[in-house]
Amino acid sequence: MRVNETTTGRTNQEGRRPYEARKPQPRGQAGGNRSAQERARPTRYDFVVELKDLIAVPNIAERLRRPVKSDKVLGPRKDSWCEFHEAFGHHINNCLSLGYQLDELVKSGFLKDYLTELATTVAVPEPTEDQAHEMPVHGEVHTISGGCSGGGPTASQRKKYARGVNSVDEKISGDPWESDLVFTRADLRDVVPHDNDPVVISVVTAGRKVHRVLVDQGSSTDVMFWLTFNKLRLSPDLLRSYTGCLYRFVDNLVEVRGYLELRTTFTDGAASRTESIRYLVVKANSAYNILLGRPALNRLRAVSSTRHMKMKLPDLSGRVIVIKSDQEEA
Repeated sequence: MRVNETTTGRTNQEGRRPYEARKPQPRGQAGGNRSAQERARPTRYDFVVELKDLIAVPNIAERLRRPVKSDKVLGPRKDSWCEFHEAFGHHINNCLSLGYQLDELVKSGFLKDYLTELATTVAVPEPTEDQAHEMPVHGEVHTISGGCSGGGPTASQRKKYARGVNSVDEKISGDPWESDLVFTRADLRDVVPHDNDPVVISVVTAGRKVHRVLVDQGSSTDVMFWLTFNKLRLSPDLLRSYTGCLYRFVDNLVEVRGYLELRTTFTDGAASRTESIRYLVVKANSAYNILLGRPALNRLRAVSSTRHMKMKLPDLSGRVIVIKSDQEEA
């Protein structure tokens, strides 16, 4: 009796009998509730290395969800081997499971350093008026400003610097030994994918090799921290007095102990370049030993690239010195 009542209510609600056959759906509409991953194949990208080498990179391997090993042939091609599944049946270039995961990593920006220039990019739409909103501003964030940039701390030094700049004719050709500094896809082959790491190198100064030297294009001066100064066993008598001001990232003053010039060597093992760098010695906490700012970079004619994790500069013979960033130190 309960079954009859339930059936009657269903007939009145749906307007048809419970055993009425459903109308056939047009072909292609069935399975409309499938996920987008099942309906479409993953986007194929061009990488600077082969897929079997790409998935062997430690940082990438950690983010991949490895499938369970199986003795079955996973696909119609019995002679094709997939390094991702470690099984026969299909080639790794046609592996859908790997393709979906690589597609997610590319869209998140994790694999951008391994993409070739021919890779497909996704444009980010501009926010609409409904999405745009104003944020309250509580302060300003700056880079390091002040220091020896512009000639020096005193007005006479800055005037002398300005007269010298205005009187020098620009040489478009540059020095005879100056070389073109170009970054190519070949510079990406030894780069481990990273989350926007800075360029951190090592230099030789005061007879010691100094690690954790940050290449900082936003700094108006070359900075050596007081702890590093002491580790180099330099005498405080070498410091010259500095009467100017140095501001840090949030407009607060930094205690300046003085400045000194040190012969600093930049080398990639095959060639080297030594220049006299004027360091402003400051007493402040930092994760780095030295900040290499714009004065040193301009003096060296050096160019750095955070994407390629390298700094390039010419030596006096015209050869290009390529200094790789220490990504572990960064």
